[in-house]
Amino acid sequence: MRIGLPGAETLQVGSLKALILTVLLSVFMFQLLRTVGLRAFSMASETYISGTHSAAFVTCPNETVARDLARYEWQGKIEEDSEVLLMIKTRSSKVPALAEYVRSKHPYEVAEVISLPIDQGNPPYLQWIGDVVPE
Repeated sequence: MRIGLPGAETLQVGSLKALILTVLLSVFMFQLLRTVGLRAFSMASETYISGTHSAAFVTCPNETVARDLARYEWQGKIEEDSEVLLMIKTRSSKVPALAEYVRSKHPYEVAEVISLPIDQGNPPYLQWIGDVVPE
């Protein structure tokens, strides 16, 4: 013979529904909560969380189109500088030193230095980079 408390089955069903709802919300909200948490940590600690920003490479038929697309805001004003893209290939471990060097020599107050890892490439070329850039 089984004796239960009145409403115990209702309590169990309600608890199960709450648990399922909590799990579903957690699954759907995980990425948002993770992103918000990482950005808050990044701002508080003045560190950069990988993947927060992206670099977009855009082909343009000519310099006029490129200039039209290359406007940016700096200190509250729209700028239209003519810039040249310099691509420096190096070891990933050398990027912090490279960024410091560029900042020390660059005329901009905030120099653009962005690093993207090389996942694949021409093996002899990648070997050459490894040979000419010491560890």
